[in-house]
Amino acid sequence: MSDFWFYFKIGLDHVLDYTAYDHVLFLIVLSVPYVFKDWRRVLLMVTLFTLGHTTSLLLAVYGVVRINRGLVEWLIPVTIFIAALYNVFTAGRGANKDKLGVLLITALFFGLIHGLGFSGFFEQLTAHTSNKLLPLAEFALGIEAAQIIITLIVLIIGFICQTIFRFSRRDWMMFISAVVIGMVIPMLIENYPW
Repeated sequence: MSDFWFYFKIGLDHVLDYTAYDHVLFLIVLSVPYVFKDWRRVLLMVTLFTLGHTTSLLLAVYGVVRINRGLVEWLIPVTIFIAALYNVFTAGRGANKDKLGVLLITALFFGLIHGLGFSGFFEQLTAHTSNKLLPLAEFALGIEAAQIIITLIVLIIGFICQTIFRFSRRDWMMFISAVVIGMVIPMLIENYPW
């Protein structure tokens, strides 16, 4: 297997790993407010999340940033909880075009936090590699591909539930966000760092 496919597959597996589903939960709450016609906005948010994730990995791999791993493991479910709670309180108001800048900055910032959670493993993975930028780019492409897959699945399931099963967009958004909140609360308690 070439180096490209090796790092690309690790990026895919990082997101699609069912035992570490925090990444998937965040993508669900990030994309559940939208429908297919909003694909550009969703793709931009997902890409900014990847950019933040990759930036924090880059800073950690080169020793610029060091943060308490326990704190990061707790902040990851905090970001999911905040995004899901935001969905619950804004459900039915449509995709806020006025707040797009805030959502994009939030996706970038949350990506930074999520990337720090994987930095230790990625540092070990590239410890014997002199050029860490190329593996990081290949890994980021794998992450982006996996995130697009998850986002498409969420949009397809949302389309089916809203057209065939006649869920209103508001009810769909509130139901999925509430389920995610229920899944994240144990993660918050389990990873509480103090």
